Amino acid sequence: MRYCNGVFEGGGVRGIGHVGAVCRLEQEGIRFVDLAGSSAGAIVAALLAAGYSGRELQQEMETLDYEAFKGKDFLDRLGTVGKALSLLFHFGVYDTDYLEAWVRGLIERKQVITFGDVKKLGRKLKITASDLTDRKLLILPDSLEQFGILGDDFPVSRAVAMSASIPIFFEPAVLVDRDGKEHLVADGGLLSNYPMWVLEDSQLGGRRPTLGFRFSGEQKQENGRNENRKFGLAEYLMSIADTCMDAIDNSHISSEEGERTIWISTTITLNGGSRNIHATEFGISREESQALFENGSRAAERFLLQKNVL
Repeated sequence: MRYCNGVFEGGGVRGIGHVGAVCRLEQEGIRFVDLAGSSAGAIVAALLAAGYSGRELQQEMETLDYEAFKGKDFLDRLGTVGKALSLLFHFGVYDTDYLEAWVRGLIERKQVITFGDVKKLGRKLKITASDLTDRKLLILPDSLEQFGILGDDFPVSRAVAMSASIPIFFEPAVLVDRDGKEHLVADGGLLSNYPMWVLEDSQLGGRRPTLGFRFSGEQKQENGRNENRKFGLAEYLMSIADTCMDAIDNSHISSEEGERTIWISTTITLNGGSRNIHATEFGISREESQALFENGSRAAERFLLQKNVL
């Protein structure tokens, strides 16, 4: 058995690719200890930190209805006008209630609720989020101290929902600091979508390496899909969210860290055609999800053949 730390990049619905890579590494006897992630990567990191195996995550995601993540209230059911009003009053189109409840339900099966519960398992979990009010990066649970919140008592599912709140697409969360000031908190990927540096103090003098999991893919649409798409408000908002999530964050990434990165393609091939899967494609099919999983598995296989970092 070999042990390492894992850092997972954000990528919306493409997170199933991370799971494919994890499953392949587990087949080689590799297990994760300390974990970190942003957005969709935070979901994978949190579930692994709670004690899930890659195969267990695969089983859960194979039956997952991604469309349900788009939590809708009364305004959201009023079409384009409702979405505009939701954006005006809540700063986002959909809520993250379903996402938070889904994560909470899964980790509770492993008797994990708070960051303190993760610590009891002998692991560290770090999740990124973006403080839009003060325009700075938050590392949860560490940054919660400035809000007068004890990190060990904070629900992991709540932190994951904050990190996965894709701007405009999802409503931001609200945290109140010690002075009573409200802070809007959104997707960690805005400021650090690939926080390889956050576990630097967890490597036990270099004896336990940190592996990173990151996405790569063509940004253009292929096979004519959406080539002549007419932009309404909903399409415009989704395009902005996609652009945010597809931005590549190279800050803090050294060449040595790059050597420990597993690159997962977001371009899939189905029925003789290829196309890139975007972060907010919540209507993704089972076949497309499975193709992303296989991309992750192949990426890990290539990494195992080419690198010698474990």
